[in-house]
Amino acid sequence: MTSKQRTVRKAATVAIASAMTVTIGGLTAPAQAATSFDVLCTPTDTGLSELSGLAVSDSRMYAIGDSGADDRIAELDATCQVTRWVSVGAPTVDVEDLDSTADGTLWLADIGDNNKVRSSVALIGFDPDTATATTHPLSYPDGAHDAEALLIQNDGLPVIVTKDYLGSSYVYTPADRTSVHSLDTSVPTPLSKVGHLQFTPTTTPGGPINGAGTMAVTGGAVSKDGTVVALRTYTDVYLYLAPDGDVVKALSTRAIRVPLPNEPQGEAITFNDDGDLISGSEAYQGPLPPLKILRGATAIAESGAGTGSMGSLGSTGS
Repeated sequence: MTSKQRTVRKAATVAIASAMTVTIGGLTAPAQAATSFDVLCTPTDTGLSELSGLAVSDSRMYAIGDSGADDRIAELDATCQVTRWVSVGAPTVDVEDLDSTADGTLWLADIGDNNKVRSSVALIGFDPDTATATTHPLSYPDGAHDAEALLIQNDGLPVIVTKDYLGSSYVYTPADRTSVHSLDTSVPTPLSKVGHLQFTPTTTPGGPINGAGTMAVTGGAVSKDGTVVALRTYTDVYLYLAPDGDVVKALSTRAIRVPLPNEPQGEAITFNDDGDLISGSEAYQGPLPPLKILRGATAIAESGAGTGSMGSLGSTGS
């Protein structure tokens, strides 16, 4: 068991014990979507055992591991085979998500902080063609947070969602709503808390810890047209409509919950160019699991979100 896995298990155990005395909810019971994920392909390169982030850019799929395996990025072909490894070329602490912008830049979310001790976190812009990296430090206004989900609006605004085993996650953006392309490289850009999400437990199987893992946000993605937002836990994915491209506002609405396919430690999620959703998981002491695909995910959101299945968020600006 890795140090991260021990930390995950310890944190989740504490969360389960706390949940015995804390009422979590105030939300309507989620209705499961009448759909499921299919197998896309199965990686074979053991360098992907710690898979934590996926991104599709220019029809190419990229993958990265988290702490200890986040110094290089894999480019995958249509069968999940690694066609090349590219060194990040910049210091990393704990990359927990991967995103991309329309100009082809990959964005490494170096935002993991299991022990909540970091004075700053970072977004690393990476050009996969030239293998050049630029680090942009960020600082929270209220102390350290552990986070694993990065969402980037089509206008470049980065949105970070924290991880909590009791389901209470917070939403942060740069205080001055700076685009990722304009973030400072020398001093940390101040973040501002702009929202609060409260997830409730589900019965979906999967993840390293039963119960608490169903409420811990482990990844995020925005559709290529910017109108659908996905947040995942170890066991479920939540789809939010963002018709005007405003991710923060979308997270204040109800979402549709789609159960994930019993992954051992699922942390990666991304949209492809067709609006399908691709999910990936760490191996977690077993064989490399397949990547799974939810076809027509954006259409599912458009047909079901906002009609009452799963709440997540009570407010923005809190």
